[in-house]
Amino acid sequence: MSKSKVAVIKATPGTVVEDVMKVMKLAGAPDVIKASADVALKINITWHLYMPACSTTPWQLEGAIRQLDEQGFDRKQMWGTHNDTVVVDARAGEPNNHLTRVLDQYGIQRMHLNDPGVEWFVYEPKGKMLVLHDVFKKDGIRIPRFLVGKNIIHFPTIKTHVFTEITGAMKNAFGGLLHFNRHWTHSVIHETLVDLLTIQKEIHPGVFAVTDGIFCGDGPGPRAIVPHVKGYLLASSDQVAIDATSARLMGFDPLSIKFLKLAHEAGLGKADPREIEIVGEDISNVNFNFRRNQETLASRGQKAIYHGPLKPLENLLLRSPITPWSFAASRLYHDVYWYPAHKERVNSVLRTEWGKLWESYA
Repeated sequence: MSKSKVAVIKATPGTVVEDVMKVMKLAGAPDVIKASADVALKINITWHLYMPACSTTPWQLEGAIRQLDEQGFDRKQMWGTHNDTVVVDARAGEPNNHLTRVLDQYGIQRMHLNDPGVEWFVYEPKGKMLVLHDVFKKDGIRIPRFLVGKNIIHFPTIKTHVFTEITGAMKNAFGGLLHFNRHWTHSVIHETLVDLLTIQKEIHPGVFAVTDGIFCGDGPGPRAIVPHVKGYLLASSDQVAIDATSARLMGFDPLSIKFLKLAHEAGLGKADPREIEIVGEDISNVNFNFRRNQETLASRGQKAIYHGPLKPLENLLLRSPITPWSFAASRLYHDVYWYPAHKERVNSVLRTEWGKLWESYA
């Protein structure tokens, strides 16, 4: 049985851009991402405010651009690709996460997938869908035409998540491939991520991921996290395997995480560590000892709607004209209360050498 390859290395602040290039090469990027097609650099803006481990780091982006340069890409073929969410503004998140300088320095054009004028069309997947046909049975599965035919590189971070336990490369497609009503899928989020990987494999000539494990997030993520400095970089063309390796580093059994197990069983990638070849760093004894299933007040309320006593009201609360109440409540909780109350978590990381490097990208 062939194994999937995941490259893992320890990086240093002085060499991190070269380290990103190194980990991409180790994972076979030149064989997967070819200059015969443009490439969407799928940036992950989990929060328009800066919280270490939440969003794509500037060195991920810069290292990938430099690697694509080396592979013969014209910079006009590279697209810094953003999506908004109902609670996150990517246009504010790009400069706040110090990504703007990198994109401007290298002359990389942007694509904001949720902008007016961007074409979204009904896509009929060739592969089996677990839930998306049922969720979007009225309007069909709509995806942005911009992404079809392009390579894609995902730039997730290692962090926990209140709905999917971990989040990574597979979850990064959630924003790009589904529009603002993507929250309709939250009650079946694990199956949704598997469906989206099926679609990705159909529409992209090459799919790759570079995961930042330099800043890692524990706690009720993806926003209300405790950041930790760990110093790892991961890369792979197997989105399941790279997320499984992230889970393993966090101290979790990958096959106990539903979306990874479903994707593994569907043959979309490898989640069983015995079927993953780790190249580069020996991580056999690494365990971050992160905790699963941590909650916030906001996530408890959402789960009560998706899976609990408020389930009968789900359509009214989340799929009707009154739905914006939930978006406002989330922003109020996270931006106005939680972030100022936990700002020292940011400051403590910024005092490290890695934090000083991040500041240098301002």
